[in-house]
Amino acid sequence: MSAIAESSMDRGAVASEVARGAPSPGARHVPGAGLDPIFKAALYGCSGLILILLASIVVLLFYGGWPALSHFGPSFYWSTVWNPVTENFGAGVMIYGTLFTGILALIIAMPMSFGIAFFLTEIAPVSLRRPIGMAIQLLAAVPSIIFGMWGVVVVVPLMAAYVEPPLIALFSHIPVLTYLFKGPASGLGMLTAGIILAFMVIPFITAMFVEIIEAVPTMLKESAYGVGCTTYEVFRNVSVPYGRTALVGATMLGFGRALGETMAVTYVIGNANRISASLFASGSTIASTIANEFPDAPAGSLRNQSLLELGFVLFVISFIVLAISRLLVRTGVK
Repeated sequence: MSAIAESSMDRGAVASEVARGAPSPGARHVPGAGLDPIFKAALYGCSGLILILLASIVVLLFYGGWPALSHFGPSFYWSTVWNPVTENFGAGVMIYGTLFTGILALIIAMPMSFGIAFFLTEIAPVSLRRPIGMAIQLLAAVPSIIFGMWGVVVVVPLMAAYVEPPLIALFSHIPVLTYLFKGPASGLGMLTAGIILAFMVIPFITAMFVEIIEAVPTMLKESAYGVGCTTYEVFRNVSVPYGRTALVGATMLGFGRALGETMAVTYVIGNANRISASLFASGSTIASTIANEFPDAPAGSLRNQSLLELGFVLFVISFIVLAISRLLVRTGVK
């Protein structure tokens, strides 16, 4: 009995030591266990650094552009005058050009992205899906300045010689379409910028479309095939309705990507500070204006402050578009 009592007392002492934090006699020492707090702190530091960086950018743009906004008032956002000589600045032309070229890019890119996604998910053999998918990823990795150079060397001459003249001759006499297809066939302008942006955002939209369509339950597709639907009918009546919200979100994500493109648009848009409804007219975007004029704007000048305010406007527009797209993608993909 005494041996049993002593054994139970020994077990109780060990339990009490373990409860107080002392290692048990049979416990192993795990190498690096004391580094967990440091690792966790490093992770928090990395996440916090991103937030600090984002906040610093917002603060820089807001406070840097605030004097210009105070000087011109709210009319800065819709004024179409941008004259560095008289120091009269307005963002109306740039906001219009940014939205106009972005919408043009979506109109061109969406049908092509749908076609590529339909081909990859429903028609293409397995041996072709991987090479085409890799080609799309490589297209997404091409720098924007390369697209701009390609646009100047290849697209602009083709537009001036073979695309714009027939369109002007065909549609310029129709009253409803006169304003869209008037102007000189120079190759530079909104339509060319929209085409370049479309090729730049197609990889992003296509990749999202493929993921969304592949997320459709196989049972739904097989049920549609079982009642005699064709491949196109399954795609149109099952896949697209199932991921409709996410598809719209992916499109908005591509739109946000197009809004901030700089060098490619700068090369082909013409960089004219005016608003025109013509697809062939030259214009400017927020990003192209900043790229062209920021190096020549003295620090602290009204011109420099106006450019910073333009950057803040672009940041706000892009943030709103990307927030909406993320929300739609999250709620649409099951």
